[in-house]
Amino acid sequence: MRLSTIWPTKPFLIAFCMLWSGLMFIPYAEAQSLSQDSVWEKEFLGMPNADSLSFHMKKLSARPHHVGSAYDRENAEWLRALLSSYGFDTRIESFDVLFPAPVERALELVEPVRYTASLREPVVPDDPTSAQQDEQLPSYNAYSIDGDVSAPLVYVNFGIPDDYEELERLGISVKGCIVIARYGRSWRGIKPKVAAEHGAVGCIIYSDPHEDGFFEGDVYPQGAWRPREGVQRGSVMDMPVYPGDPLTPGVGATRSARRIPLGECPTLTKIPVLPVSYGDAQPFLQALAVPVAPDDWRGALPITYHIGPGPARVHLKVKCSWDTKTINDVIARIPGKVYPDEWVVRGNHHDAWVNGAEDPISGLVALLEEARAFGSLLREGWRPKRTIVYCAWDGEEEGLLGSTEWSEQHADDLRRHAVAYINSDGNGRGYIGMAGTHTLEHFMNKVAEEIHDPETGLSVLERSRLRRISDAGNPEDRKQLREKKAVPLGALGSGSDYTAFIDHLGIASLNLGYGGEDGGGIYHSIYDDYSWYKRFSDTSFAYGRLLAQTAGLSVLRLADADILPFTFQNFSATVSRYVDEVEKLLKEKRDEIVERNAQIAEGVFTAISDPKHLQVPPHVSEVPPYLNFAPLENALPVLKKASERYDQAVGAGFHDPGALPKINRLLMESQLSMTDRDGLPGRPWFRNLIYAPGLYTGYGVKTLPGVREAIEQKHWAEAETQIARLAAQLTRMASVIDSTTGEIEALHPELKR
Repeated sequence: MRLSTIWPTKPFLIAFCMLWSGLMFIPYAEAQSLSQDSVWEKEFLGMPNADSLSFHMKKLSARPHHVGSAYDRENAEWLRALLSSYGFDTRIESFDVLFPAPVERALELVEPVRYTASLREPVVPDDPTSAQQDEQLPSYNAYSIDGDVSAPLVYVNFGIPDDYEELERLGISVKGCIVIARYGRSWRGIKPKVAAEHGAVGCIIYSDPHEDGFFEGDVYPQGAWRPREGVQRGSVMDMPVYPGDPLTPGVGATRSARRIPLGECPTLTKIPVLPVSYGDAQPFLQALAVPVAPDDWRGALPITYHIGPGPARVHLKVKCSWDTKTINDVIARIPGKVYPDEWVVRGNHHDAWVNGAEDPISGLVALLEEARAFGSLLREGWRPKRTIVYCAWDGEEEGLLGSTEWSEQHADDLRRHAVAYINSDGNGRGYIGMAGTHTLEHFMNKVAEEIHDPETGLSVLERSRLRRISDAGNPEDRKQLREKKAVPLGALGSGSDYTAFIDHLGIASLNLGYGGEDGGGIYHSIYDDYSWYKRFSDTSFAYGRLLAQTAGLSVLRLADADILPFTFQNFSATVSRYVDEVEKLLKEKRDEIVERNAQIAEGVFTAISDPKHLQVPPHVSEVPPYLNFAPLENALPVLKKASERYDQAVGAGFHDPGALPKINRLLMESQLSMTDRDGLPGRPWFRNLIYAPGLYTGYGVKTLPGVREAIEQKHWAEAETQIARLAAQLTRMASVIDSTTGEIEALHPELKR
């Protein structure tokens, strides 16, 4: 017998189920709403379709579509029409940005033998789009300055600050030289930046097969890895200063925007830069002489790695057209029916260096499947409580141009209305990657519990947790991980379109994607296309479907939650851990310098290589002072208490609908309170005092960046200032959380203490 013959109407059934499960403290109207929400969620999760993902990828990656290209504009128009057909109110917002394209590129070894780099990726016969050479953007590094230099060559390993400290210990200077660095360990733009700071006049960046080639596996087309002639393009804009259009920092790059002169732009490199393949790099490295590079400086090329300088001498030339190009962001909206002035924003970029099937189209097609599913729900009568904004950004590859300019243009509106931003940027087969604002950690774990891996049947959360246990370095770490059901969010630095939202505006943000089982080396090359992706990555598009389910469910729950799902105990505990880390960092700096000074005093400290190469004698360093962490140590208990009080209050259940707008407004302000309008030292565009990209990591995050980087750079007075400033910010955030809790406790007098 069907239940409908006993209870003639669905509402009675809902009420009975709530009573049976002990949940009758939830009023009937809210229970009915919860039930309907779960129906919509279940229907949504069944909608993403692998065939649709494959079709859209083939269409969007059919031709090269870099900024300013005809196909980039064609894709934007096609995306606008598609999203409109799904029921979104869709438009294109355009900005005019500086976009240098290469006019002349030359790299020659002139001594002790001659060799001219090809600077070209060959066609692969089995890969049809690799032959679209007339439309392909040549291999180069965008926002490298023009230059024509000849100089001795020095190998600098990964070209990060630690490597230059090693060179100093070896007594080797790069002043007046061209350096060659391998990709890895930091974002590519850091390599010419650090080289210029040490007096180099040019920079070559190559992909060593140890990290990105035959050492990792079979190369394309036989395997997934970078072939001998493959080149990684990429921007070298100094994005840790500010991303976006170099000429319009802080404002949208509209036609009427005031622009700084090109010669005064701080985010261009100071020296010319070119990327090369490991096939082109080998003759240059082979021409270097003593000393032999340290063990961990040696890659996988069949040569002895030397450092130089000399006898290799190199000629490097870069000349670009410094034009203004129009970029086209596609912005699509579904208005909210209850809280239309609260926005959930979802984005992925649509431009690519060449065809870009993996980066970014694999993420974009998942976004399109989410949008298609929401369109189907709209036709069935669903309406989100909050406004949903879907964005396909242009110009991400060159420096997060589209998302940054749009965010700067709409900064005031976004601060007032944006609840959260959810980003993706490529996708593949494997494990879930989750990073973001830690007030969303509990929320994201709950979402990941609901999504199941297509190969194992496990929830993607449990699969990620088991992998973390397997990868743990020791039994104690494994034991601790087994005791935790949650998976922590990673912290966000930069490198994708969430940057303006979290780092500049302070809007709660997430970055989502799958990967880890689809290794490959076609990043930013002509071989990143549909042919490679279908053979070596998410071959059945099962994980594209999974990303659509994951990000889409996150959007749906954020849009339809009565109270925004921020929680604060995870955040408080994470910030406390970050404070422990910077205190430990200071101690390690002190111990290291004290030990080194003692060695120098005893005459023990010597050059690592042959002493005849020692050009700079070791010197005694200033011992770090004992910094006053008391303001932070006093602020942390205040934040912890406010967090615990809020999380207890929000778990009380029913909330008066009339009080929800004020509560949610305060919750949005709690996220904004992580920012300070004066920004970080030396880079005011970055306003978030909890998360930022490092000045010398580029993409990699520096948590508590003002304090941490001051200690790393031995700016002790600055560190004291930043400690006090961060403590005041955390105290302000605790005050906003307390105000939010007060609004909830007014509805629940029994919670007041």
